[in-house]
Amino acid sequence: MSRSFSFHSASLRRILRIFWPRQISIEQVPEETNQESMQTIISRRWWKWIGHVLRKEDTSITRTAVRWTPEMKTKRGRPKTTWRRTVEIEMKETGQSSGTIERLARDRLAWRNFVAAINATRHGRK
Repeated sequence: MSRSFSFHSASLRRILRIFWPRQISIEQVPEETNQESMQTIISRRWWKWIGHVLRKEDTSITRTAVRWTPEMKTKRGRPKTTWRRTVEIEMKETGQSSGTIERLARDRLAWRNFVAAINATRHGRK
């Protein structure tokens, strides 16, 4: 669990005045506050950013950065986790090809529905 999840959960516990003797799980905190989990919020914002980048012109530096692969000798060991590799992994997990996702991103309404569907299926809401 990352620090942002822990901080968010701890902040919500303070707001609700939930202290040590009364313990509730991290999953129960968003339910009691009637808020989305931090994982859902981050995922939605991340996918919205991907859509924003994919709608940019091909000459845009952010669009170029998504496709850019450095032409240098790679070091030994595990490859570094880059934003591009993370995007590729996320795209594969959705079961959509990169071409399909780029076409969806061009249509803002379809993209919003796509992002909502991803977050609903991943985080247990339907």
